[in-house]
Amino acid sequence: MLYWMTTHRRAAWNAPLDAAVAWALRLDRPLVVLETLACEEPWASDRFHRFIIEGMRDNREAFAGSPVQYYPYVGQAPGDTDALLLALAQEACVVVTDDGPTQVASEAIAALAGRLNVTLEAIDGNGLLPMRATTQVYPSAHAFRRYLQKTLHEHLPHAPSARPLRRLTGAAPALPQGITRQWPIADLERLATADDALAAFPIDHDVRPVATRGGTQAARACLARFLDSGLPRYGEDRSHPDREGTSRLSPYLHTGHLGVHEIFTTAMRQAGWLGVLPARATGSKAGWWGVAPELEAFLDELLVWRELGFNMCALRPDYAEYASLPAWARATLAAHGDDPRPFRYSLEEFETARTHDRVWNAAQRELVRDGRLHNYMRMLWGKKILEWTDTPEAALAVMIELNNKYALDGRDPNSYSGIFWVLGRYDRPWPERPVFGTIRCMTSDSAVRKLDLEAYLRRYGPDSLFD
Repeated sequence: MLYWMTTHRRAAWNAPLDAAVAWALRLDRPLVVLETLACEEPWASDRFHRFIIEGMRDNREAFAGSPVQYYPYVGQAPGDTDALLLALAQEACVVVTDDGPTQVASEAIAALAGRLNVTLEAIDGNGLLPMRATTQVYPSAHAFRRYLQKTLHEHLPHAPSARPLRRLTGAAPALPQGITRQWPIADLERLATADDALAAFPIDHDVRPVATRGGTQAARACLARFLDSGLPRYGEDRSHPDREGTSRLSPYLHTGHLGVHEIFTTAMRQAGWLGVLPARATGSKAGWWGVAPELEAFLDELLVWRELGFNMCALRPDYAEYASLPAWARATLAAHGDDPRPFRYSLEEFETARTHDRVWNAAQRELVRDGRLHNYMRMLWGKKILEWTDTPEAALAVMIELNNKYALDGRDPNSYSGIFWVLGRYDRPWPERPVFGTIRCMTSDSAVRKLDLEAYLRRYGPDSLFD
């Protein structure tokens, strides 16, 4: 029995792993978990490789001593991981894998299905709501929130197991020696710690690893810190970059090092939630769960906004294309396509934070140096790119490239939600302005007036990165 782990990179609270365990028990076969990391994935770099490899190291520890054989493999050339998977699948009776919402994940599963002679199951473990529980693409957070309030109670009892391996017995199976000779088990200690360990891999070595550590252990520590000290201040502090009031869980959710079911269960247990929900769905983002306001606000981000992005990516293949924007947004941007731009910058100038705007430059330095963008700063960052490029299509290309190249949570449905929100997705028309039309406008001056930015601007000032 083979579980190919690609998106939900964790050893617990993992629906595909539960399915693989069930198959192993049903067929009385040993279970092999193959976790792969391909070098040919878009925007592959030292940063993302190191973060995921740190998670592989945690998974090796989690599976150690269990009846499961864990097989971590880091591809050394394009096609390596596919070849290994096909070879190992020849030894399997069933293959289970992770069902992801993005085009890259869907294409990989489809390609695999056409080349296997055994049963293949792709299991959705992305959110509390299964991605395909509805066939409707929701145009707004309010509409999606109201749908969740009507239906989510049906799915809450079906959380994946916190201890999925407890039902298995026996010894871990041995891997075929011919396979491990051709595709050696990854040296995770060296790959996760040595400065030159990734030098031989054909990935982008200019995007360096960051201080944020990957893996389930780091993710759980981050969650514990947030629930203990960040959550009580979440409602007031999350919009202020100087206060560091956000959860910082998005990289772990993106890589699958932590699942949303574990976050939800841990937070609600700590809050003493009794599992009672109102019978009437209002679409209101406050008061529905019956917990403290700051936890209500966090749940709205975790469940409504996050899973709204999965809804779009799972059901619209063009989710990353300009044509997927609402008609009103495309129309107003087209009407203002010839408006004079106050400044115009190239991709290189954006990437190296060489604009006239110190607030925007600080946000870009945060992205490049630390692999993250504060939520509010990401919105401002995108709005100014729209204002300073020749066309909205060009602005979209710049945002996708920079975000996916540097952000630890890049390439995620949430990333695309944030980027496309800049251009009108999930938003509404606002008073008309040059360049923006009726797309919502944001300015650096208003950010300085509204937010605590003094320490942020010092931390990501000119001396912090490029100059």
